[in-house]
Formats: sequence, C-alpha cells, structure tokens
Amino acid sequence: MATDDDKKPKNKYLLPAEASRILRVSPKTMANWRWRGTGPKYRKHGGVVVYSAEEIERYSGDDDKSHVG
Repeated sequence: MATDDDKKPKNKYLLPAEASRILRVSPKTMANWRWRGTGPKYRKHGGVVVYSAEEIERYSGDDDKSHVG
C-alpha cells in the first residue's frame, strides 16, 4: 500500500522536466514561466535550473479551491 511518503519526490531538488511532471504542465511552460518571472521559484546549480521539491509542493497547493455543491 502506498503511503504519503511514497508520493513525495526523493530528491531535494528537481530538474524542470521532473517538476513539470508533478505540476502536469510541459517543460516549455516551465521555461515560459521562468522567462516571465512567474511560476514556482527556482535556482541554478552550476548553471542548471532546479526547483526545490518543497517549492513545487507549495506552488501546487496555491490553487486549492473549495467546491461548494
């Protein structure tokens, strides 16, 4: 049985392709967000764009909406 810990990313930092899969957007969308200064916060490690797993989780939760039926 999968636990919540099984669903969390194993690495502290994610490459754009990994982050885009979690957010269910294309890597090109991630690049557009970076260019526009929107989207999740990122950093560069040795010139490579990476996202903190915690930031992706936080960004994903920003759109939580309650649905009233």
